[in-house]
Amino acid sequence: MKTILFDLDGTLIDSTDAILESFQIAYDTFCEPVPNADAIKSLIGHPLDVMFNELGIKGNVWEYVDAYKGHYRVISKAKTFLLPLCLEALDEASQIATLGIVTTKTAKYSEELLEHMDIMKYFDVLIGRESVENPKPHAEPILKAMQHLKARVESTWMIGDTILDLHSAKKAGVKSVGVLCGYGHREDLLRETSLVVKDALEAVKLIKGR
Repeated sequence: MKTILFDLDGTLIDSTDAILESFQIAYDTFCEPVPNADAIKSLIGHPLDVMFNELGIKGNVWEYVDAYKGHYRVISKAKTFLLPLCLEALDEASQIATLGIVTTKTAKYSEELLEHMDIMKYFDVLIGRESVENPKPHAEPILKAMQHLKARVESTWMIGDTILDLHSAKKAGVKSVGVLCGYGHREDLLRETSLVVKDALEAVKLIKGR
């Protein structure tokens, strides 16, 4: 049986509004101007500390992360939505594979969010930021998920919307499919995989035929 690992943001869910609002609150907390939305969205997929660093916050980055998380955990359920055809993708994937989540979001709150959205039942493992020492694009998150699922390299796939997901898959030695329903651009995804499709459902159908 195959193993399919999914990214979250931009692959299965849309939490853009919750993310942008939480960044706004974090910057407001320290009376700093918030970066523009496009700058923030271009970094979604990275761990929060990396995002804040890239946006210019250095010394007290973890205080910003804490301010972000404090707001995000309150609003995330109300301001996060399943992407179109997500349920269809998971229904189809569950018929051909064992499923897992590999994300740079906090595992604890991601699991609560997916339970709220009634899709956690599809997954046998969820690897989040605190689950590993080295987040994506390192191979560790994928390898840890595979270890938990007793998955074989040759039958494992990663589906994600950014080069972080695909680069992590490449380092782990597994196959990957890029999706265009999130934050990545086709030309960037094609640098990491030859398989780029519209969304998670098309990705699952592609994997089913392999």
